Amino acid sequence: MKKRCVWAAGVLLISALLISCTAERSNISAKNDAGQKAQKEFDMHAPYVRYHFQDPDMDFTFGSVVLGSISNGGAETGEAFYVAANIKDGDAASWQDEWLKMAARVEARGLKSLEGGNAISAREQLMRASNYYRFGLLAMMPDDPRLKQTAIKSREVMKQAGKLLDPPLEYFEIPFEGAMLPSYFRKAAKDGKPRKTLLMLGGGETFAEDLIFYIMPQAIERGYNFMTLDMPGQGILPLEGKTFRPEMHHAVEKAVDYALARKDVDPARLAVFGISGGGGFAPQAAQHDPRIKAVIMNACVVDAYPLFASMTPVVTATPEKVATFTSFHGNTVKIVAWRWGVPMDNVPGLVEANRGFSFEPAKVTAPALSLVGEGEYSSDETKRQQKLCIDGLANPMKKLVVTPLNEGASNHCVMENRSVVAQVVFDWLDGVFKK
Repeated sequence: MKKRCVWAAGVLLISALLISCTAERSNISAKNDAGQKAQKEFDMHAPYVRYHFQDPDMDFTFGSVVLGSISNGGAETGEAFYVAANIKDGDAASWQDEWLKMAARVEARGLKSLEGGNAISAREQLMRASNYYRFGLLAMMPDDPRLKQTAIKSREVMKQAGKLLDPPLEYFEIPFEGAMLPSYFRKAAKDGKPRKTLLMLGGGETFAEDLIFYIMPQAIERGYNFMTLDMPGQGILPLEGKTFRPEMHHAVEKAVDYALARKDVDPARLAVFGISGGGGFAPQAAQHDPRIKAVIMNACVVDAYPLFASMTPVVTATPEKVATFTSFHGNTVKIVAWRWGVPMDNVPGLVEANRGFSFEPAKVTAPALSLVGEGEYSSDETKRQQKLCIDGLANPMKKLVVTPLNEGASNHCVMENRSVVAQVVFDWLDGVFKK
């Protein structure tokens, strides 16, 4: 959220990119005295409209992450703006404190309904409470003792809420390299018949719970099972030493193993959708695993290394420069480095750390869709990566969709308009699976 979404694009590329974003709004070109365009720094986390805060990173997060989740039950307008009104602009501690207080209030309301036997009311409140605890984790440093306990709290509340859904949202863990990958699965229907399934992957700053609010309701409405998980680098796995690595497809393979072991998953209709850094993870997984029958990226990241290298805000983020950032933005940048296993006082090290985060489009044989917001697409490097992807993909069923600013669908991962994302993704995917 935050500067994030990554691989950058996830791989995190995108995320890292995001993070690199600063108080300078990229994408806005200025003209110098000679009437020529001044050189611009592209900020993946740039908000293309003003939502509430002066701090661009906090404003992006509020507009895309917070307000964007309202349509899927992740927030209420009144609660969101009450919290925002009490936050000190750009201040990480203020953001965290206010969201954690709101999370506790909403959780208490949900538990009261649960005690009274009012399952629907309890579910709605607890879903939002889980998401509010998640918002409280934003820009929270790894050495903050609240990080782990709040992440666990968010997950436990989500598990409570998930049991009240019909069909329920199942929580489970996938063994991986001596650790456990937190995962969720929700069936599209209770009959147990094999159905089309969407496996959702996040990017550089993602927790699995984020993706439940990103697109799960739309998937279920359209008859798709929904699955998501935390992979190395995501959630609180870096606390266990599990950071991002170039070969993310190994973790995705374990998720596919789990999905295809279920009788309610149709092996001929399994799609993988990755946002931010996941825009590189998903196609990399498809390159190595023919069991993946369709791949969606928002947006495609062919090679995270040149993407990061092109990001001036990342390359120039020396400790001295980071010290001039707001605490919200500065913490976000440092945390992205932490998720890659890079020392937090060496943000430029993210460039080299992303060497090898790539895939070969010609080796992806599944149908593929890349979508990207118009604002993000204004980056020359993002545009170049989309062309490399679409031109190189082997399957003729491939498509690039640029969602428009004038429909409020322009930011990184298009989180501010999840209805448009769902329309593009599922209209295309339904066509693929009819073939």
